[in-house]
Amino acid sequence: MARHKHLYRLPVWLPSDTAVIYFITCCTAERRACLANPQAHDAIRRAWQRLDRWRVGRYVVMPDHLHFFTSPCEREEDLSRYLQAFRSLVTRQLRPAGFPYPLWQREFFDHLLRSHDSYDEKWHYVWQNPIRKRLVANAEDWPYAGEIHQLEL
Repeated sequence: MARHKHLYRLPVWLPSDTAVIYFITCCTAERRACLANPQAHDAIRRAWQRLDRWRVGRYVVMPDHLHFFTSPCEREEDLSRYLQAFRSLVTRQLRPAGFPYPLWQREFFDHLLRSHDSYDEKWHYVWQNPIRKRLVANAEDWPYAGEIHQLEL
């Protein structure tokens, strides 16, 4: 499998009064289906609570990946460091319980949202993931989705 030699993250150039919301996707290593269970869901939520310099909005935990929206409390916060700390916290909670190691793929996907419509549009698409994967008939029935903070652009 080819790996990126480096991923360069561009700085955020938005007016200072504009909110910053990222749409994040993190996949498990080798796309192992190990996240859609109460233990992993709890570990993920606990990690977000500990990393209180970032707010997490809506999220969906799928068997082999995680989608969530997040916003830094301060503009200067570094996204890569945040995700490194988040994935490390989740791994440290789940590894003693026999979860696979490494738990996460090295890279992650991030997209800077540009309007309220894109948040709602992306959320609706992500929220329907369990239906598209035939895990539930209705998105409301998927137990590994929710919202922690209300994020607004």
